Amino acid sequence: MTLWNPWSLRELVTDLAAGRTTPAQALERSRSRIAATDPVLRAWVEHLSEPALAEGPLRGVPLAVKDIIDVVGAPTRCGSALRADAPPATADAAIVRAWRAAGATPIGKTVTTEFAFFSPGPTRNPAAPEHTPGGSSSGSAAAVASGQVPLALGSQTAGSVTRPAAFCGVASLVLGHGRFPTDGVVGLAPNLDSHGVFTATAGDLALAWSALTGTPEPPPNRAPRLLRWNASSLGVDDAMSAALEATCATLTDRGAVVTAFPEEQLIAELTEAHPVVMAYEAARERAEELAAADELSDHLATLLRTGAATTAAEYDEARRVVVEANRHVERLTESSDAILGPAAPGPAPRGLDATGDPVMSRAWQALGLPTAAVPGPRDETGLPLGIQLIGHHNGETALLATARGLEAG
Repeated sequence: MTLWNPWSLRELVTDLAAGRTTPAQALERSRSRIAATDPVLRAWVEHLSEPALAEGPLRGVPLAVKDIIDVVGAPTRCGSALRADAPPATADAAIVRAWRAAGATPIGKTVTTEFAFFSPGPTRNPAAPEHTPGGSSSGSAAAVASGQVPLALGSQTAGSVTRPAAFCGVASLVLGHGRFPTDGVVGLAPNLDSHGVFTATAGDLALAWSALTGTPEPPPNRAPRLLRWNASSLGVDDAMSAALEATCATLTDRGAVVTAFPEEQLIAELTEAHPVVMAYEAARERAEELAAADELSDHLATLLRTGAATTAAEYDEARRVVVEANRHVERLTESSDAILGPAAPGPAPRGLDATGDPVMSRAWQALGLPTAAVPGPRDETGLPLGIQLIGHHNGETALLATARGLEAG
């Protein structure tokens, strides 16, 4: 059986609108694919027995929800033994309500790493089952990459959406910080936590965003103005560098204007500031878990203890770096459509005991900018490589137009 087989959101929505498929048939297709593939992939932790259909442009689209996000009728266990006995949620998270209003149908909860940090769950990568699917939104990325659902929700505090999308060979959107409320989501760092969504392609992301926001779908921007960020000081491997080079050459041939991002060192400084902010805020946001640190994984316990030991002065300095860099990046990018760079250092590492390095997302997450990951060329062994686009504040629509242009053949 082929495990990697993403399900086109656009095709499903078109078929639903034309009456060629019913919502019940879409749900049955989803359940059949889960039954066939999840014994290997292990992307799910909870299934809703009778999902409630909603009206809206996505009516009938099965939706997977990361298990740090409340869905009425399902427990939110956060990938942790500390939440093993959590009762079913009595209300949806605000972001789930928004997707229901758009017509999507939550059908269950997907695997997250422990409290959306590094300790991995059991999920395998549909593109390469002996390689990590990434994290922390591992189950949602795998559910989309395997065709179990055409749409899935994640969250990102460091690289928890962008990296799994890149590793699993699908598309993703990380919403700009604060674009939708986070009530009903078990967060980690309030100044960093953002919503995310996975689909098969950037075109599907554009369709989903249009449905979520009630705005016209952005057409492809086939000749964008881009700043190329090589991330050379952050450990990009040869395959990823070659993929970025090939992508830039293709875009230039189509009429895009690609110039070098002029402040690589600035991004390196942001990359160092991000984990200081993350640890400090996590220790306070997850104070209850810090008090039970001996029952946590070494990864999470270390983060929370590090954050508790971080001084207010160290945190304030990291935040100062972020605020100043934000103004500088706005000036640098005011004449461009997006920044183009690697979505991960390379393909998914072999093994399931770690989720890979979020280093390519830390700076942009610190700035709270929307980002999109688009499947790029595969490496010589066939492993997916993801390309990342970073947009402007509140610029998701324009960013998705650029992502669609990058994806166009």
